[in-house]
Parts: sequence; structure tokens; C-alpha cells
Amino acid sequence: MTQKNKLRRRLGAVLIVTAFLYFAPLCHAQIDELTFQDEHSQQCIAIVHALERDHFTGKKLDRNMSVLVFDRYIKSLDPGRHLLTQADLNEYAPLKQLMYKYVKAGNLGPAFEIFNLYQSRSQERLEYILELVKAWQTQIDFTKNETLVIDYEHKPFIRDTSGLKPLWKKELKNHIINLKIDKTSDDEISESLKKIYSNRLSRLSQTQSRDVFQIFMNAVTMSFDPHSQYFAPRMSEDFDIHMKLSLEGIGAVLQNEYEYTKVVRLIPKGPADKSQKLAPGDKIIGVGQGQDGEIKDTIGQRIDDVVKQIRGPKDTFVRLKIIPARKSNVTATISIKRDKVKLEEQSAKKEVVNITSNGRTYKLGIIEIPNFYIDFDAYHRGETDYKSTTRDVTKLLTELKKEKIDGLIVDLRDNGGGSLKEANDLTGLFLKYGPTVQVKTKFRVSRLYDEDPQIVYTGPLMVLINRMSASASEIFAGAIKDYHRGLIVGTRSFGKGTVQELKPLGDGRLKMTSAKFYRVSGKSTQHKGVEPDIWFPQIYRTKDTGESALDGALLWDHIDATRYSAYMPLQPMVKPLADTYKQRAEKSSGIKYLTQRIQLAESLSEQKTLSLNLAERLKTDTAFNQEELDLENNYRKQKGEAPLATLDDIDPEKEEIKQILTDQAEYIAADFITLSHKIGYKWQ
Repeated sequence: MTQKNKLRRRLGAVLIVTAFLYFAPLCHAQIDELTFQDEHSQQCIAIVHALERDHFTGKKLDRNMSVLVFDRYIKSLDPGRHLLTQADLNEYAPLKQLMYKYVKAGNLGPAFEIFNLYQSRSQERLEYILELVKAWQTQIDFTKNETLVIDYEHKPFIRDTSGLKPLWKKELKNHIINLKIDKTSDDEISESLKKIYSNRLSRLSQTQSRDVFQIFMNAVTMSFDPHSQYFAPRMSEDFDIHMKLSLEGIGAVLQNEYEYTKVVRLIPKGPADKSQKLAPGDKIIGVGQGQDGEIKDTIGQRIDDVVKQIRGPKDTFVRLKIIPARKSNVTATISIKRDKVKLEEQSAKKEVVNITSNGRTYKLGIIEIPNFYIDFDAYHRGETDYKSTTRDVTKLLTELKKEKIDGLIVDLRDNGGGSLKEANDLTGLFLKYGPTVQVKTKFRVSRLYDEDPQIVYTGPLMVLINRMSASASEIFAGAIKDYHRGLIVGTRSFGKGTVQELKPLGDGRLKMTSAKFYRVSGKSTQHKGVEPDIWFPQIYRTKDTGESALDGALLWDHIDATRYSAYMPLQPMVKPLADTYKQRAEKSSGIKYLTQRIQLAESLSEQKTLSLNLAERLKTDTAFNQEELDLENNYRKQKGEAPLATLDDIDPEKEEIKQILTDQAEYIAADFITLSHKIGYKWQ
């Protein structure tokens, strides 16, 4: 009986038998097959029950969701579509709509069956590549004009196994080309390739049934939404470490994307943020210890293993090999000094700047808020001087008012959120009273209120946001916009508008989406985020960053607006302010430089294929580097600065891009102050 007929026979049985049944694994040679344990079955049933009962969406694991689970599982195993074939998928096609029956019964046989095929094929690939590595100089033709598809989302699966080895050879060829672009010698290439692929083969043999269980169960949980996740006991311990206020590492939030570890965001004022070497959207493919330690390959590794390599003692260095988001056809190696990231030390700070515009000088107060923090322990102990964002900003506002500022800018760029209480309380500093946010669960809608009628600051207010402004930042910015209390300037925010709860489940834990945030206008912050009144150039690629970049993210929606008393609409001012900004930006060398940088990065990021002709790739890389260097030097010339010899001479500590936009924001603030006084706006 063929594998396909065996599979169909077993799948047919589930239509008749609804009780617990086991799916006997098919035999795949080469490596030991993995099987699930009774404890996995029990945990599987408990996870599904918890999701169906408590998840915000109220989804049920049914025939339709079964397709999502199957597709997500396949994608998590073979994101590059270079191991499984279309013939394999055709054989497993009956599972797509029936997987849910197995899962609900705690039968993980089909999931382990697919994994065993994936693992067998992985071993075959690695052993084939290791054979090629022995004589790659003679086995691979670098003058041949061929290409490699790198657009995984639209890349078709290979028809059958006959097409796999040619693809694997192309992938190795691309790996070698990247090493040659990095000026690695042939001997070093041989040694590096042997070590990398031997280590991957070794890691493959260490896979345990609990690893398969976690991979599959997260395909189930993340089919409800991408923030719902099962943490096995080992991962649960790592989650505890992550949630503590003190992290020793580089200060980056990471997630798996395909076979890579992707940077989601940087913790403001953390080592990575200060270094200016790492950015959201960058993919980590290797980690080394010390300033000259060997870079160890991390492609395909579990994220908890990668994080453990990145963490280390304070004041030591970690080296990361990355694929930069802005230049995705090459790799780069960076070094970051580890430090202890204490979130409570990321305090709000103020600055006063004088800007001349419209024939007069304006005194602007700028308050930068890296995150929404609070010392919950001191707060719950009843201490009167506990540290929090709102208390610190209140002090800063008092000082700024004494300096007689004409207007205020609250800078929430790169603020990833924090305490919901602080978002509510901070909003209250600028409003008389009223609701600030609505929170909807499966069963009801509740609201947070500012009940203090005192307004700490009543002058013109601008809020700066960008793609990395998330969660609590979006609640604050959304409330300020809905109340017409201030002008929102920047780019669309992150779009994180959901609430997660962590529930114990056996030896592990289940993180599950339980609620959703809505603005007082009824609009959700989920997926779309908060849109600015005046738009700046988009520094971060929306395809790589933000909630909308997550596969299966819950969509934007709205509920009924709650009752609130808004100020006079700012819309009459928005168009003239935007028009004036546009005219100014067209003459700004900084904005032109920024726009050209974005366009240059986009031209690379939109590539669907890579040339595997070495001479062509070297030519393309040289041309890109020269174009980037010319762009930098042209901008430096306009500023009266000496040109750079190479791109390596750029000072990473200089926050050039952020300052360009800050300068523009200050001029908009000056226009806003003038226009608001002319029209007669009051915020009291």
C-alpha cells in the first residue's frame, strides 16, 4: 500500500471514530523518528480548551481554522520552501481540513508524522551540502547566470524531490557569494561552511519530542492570533527572565521569522539603541562572544537558544552577524557592549530649545518619554514618592512652565509602551476629566478615566510618534487626538492594541489575548495604530515592522464611542500646517537626504531574486556602497563637513536621522503656536 493510500485510510477513520485515537507514524529512514507522549496529548487538549473558552476572538478550532493551523505549521517548519515539496503537500492535503479533529482529541500523530518527514529531509539536505563543501571550488560555477528566489511568501514549492538538490546547491552558492563579498578567503570559507553545516546537523539530531510539541502547539495558538503562545517549562523559565525589570544583554525584543531571529524593536536607551548599529527589522544569523570571538551560526535555532547566547555578563561584548533590513542582499557583523537594562531608569527628560520662525523666537519645551514606567512595588506599599512616568513628567512640566515655554512637544518615538495606568494618568495631565481608553473583553467594555479636573499644562501641545510607538504610547496619542488636545506628528504607530494574560497550564504556561484597546472615539489602535495629522517620511519599513507585519494579526475594527467632551477640532489648522511643512521639507537638505536613503533601501528590499553570478553580485554590491557613500558625502557637503573615505567612517553615535525630523517638528510646533493663537484655541 502506498504512503498516500495509507494516509487516506487513516484520515477516513477519523470521520467514523470521534474518540481518542493514535496516528501510527510512517517510516522515514536516516534518523530516528520522534513520537508524542501521553502528557503531550493531555496538554494539547487543555490548551485547545483554554483557547476556545477564554481567547478574545471567541474562535473555535473547526474545519476552517484547521486549514490555518496546517498552513502555519508547514510555514514554521519550512519557511524557505526548500525541504517539503508540492508532492508532499498533495499527499498531506486531506489533513488540512481534518487536523482539528486530531488536535481536539489530543492525537498529535499527524503533526509528528509531518515533522519526521521534515527532519529526514533536513538531514538529507545538510549531508548533501557537506559533501558539496568538500570540493566547492570545483563543484560550483560562479560564472553561471542563475538566480535564487528570496521572496519566500510568493515562492512556489518545488514540484517533487528531483528538484531539491539543484535548489540546495543554489543556496550553498549564495552562502559562499555572501562570504566572498565579506572578503573571506577560500580556506576560511571551507572551514566556516564545514563548521556551520556540521553544527546544524548536530542540532538536528538533538531535537526532542517536546520541541516538536511546542512548535506544533504554537501553530495552533498563533492561528488564534500571533500574540497567543504556549511556553513549555523550559521556555516558561526564559519568559520569567525576560519579564523582570533587569535584563543583561543588548536591550532588544526578538522573534522568530522564517529561519532567522528578527529584531522587533529596541529598548530605548539600551545598549543596542545607543550603539546605533542594530535596527528593527534586522535579522540575526550568527552570534559571537567577545570582540574577536568566533561567530556561531544561529539560522534555524530556537529563539530561546539565540537569546541565551546574546545575554552575558555586564561590560562584555557580543558580536552579531546580521542581515540588515536596509540592505538585505548582504550580511554585516557588529559588536555591542552588554549592559544591564533597567527599565525604571529610562526616565522622562526635558529640553528647552529656542527656534526662530515667522519673524519671532519661540521657546519650546521637549519632553522625551522612552517608556511608561512605574515602581509598582513602592506604589502598592503606599509610598508617596514612588517613581512613575506621570510623576516625573508633572515635575518637568512645572519646571518648563516656570521657564515660560510657548509650546510643548511630547516625544514618544520608539516608546514601546508599558504601564496602562501611566498611559491613563499621563493623559490626564493635559485634560480636564473624562475617559481615556476603552478596554473590551469577550464579555464587556470597561473604561479608564481621568477623574482629576486639574490640567497641569494648558498650552499648545504636539505629540511625536513613529512606527515603534506602541501600546501605551498609542493609548496616549489616540486620546490626545480624539480630544483634539494636541497635534499628532510623525508616522503611523505600531498598532499593538491587544491585551495578553499569562495563565499556568500544567508545567508550562499559555499567553493568550484576552482583550482589545479602543480609543474613546471607538476606533481600535490594533493593526492600523494611530495615524498622525502631519506625516513624516517612514523610516521603518511597514512590511517588516509593526503589528500589521505579523502573520494573522487581529484586524482593525471599532465599537461605539463613549461619551467625552472634546475641545474645538484642530482640522482647520492641519492642512495649512501640513502645506507649510511640505514647502519647508522640499527645501530641506536633511529631508531630501532622508528620502533618498529610504528609496535606496527600498530598492534593495523589494528584490525578489538574487543573482548567483559572483561578478554580477560584486558589481551590484560595489555600486550600492558607492551610491550610499555619495549620498552621505553629498549631505555632509551641504552641511559644510568633510567627506568620508568609506562608510565605515560614519559615527554610529550620531543620531542624524532622528535629529533631522526633530528639527522639522520644532518648526511645525512654531507654526502651530502662531496659528492656534490667531484662531483663538484654548485648552482649559
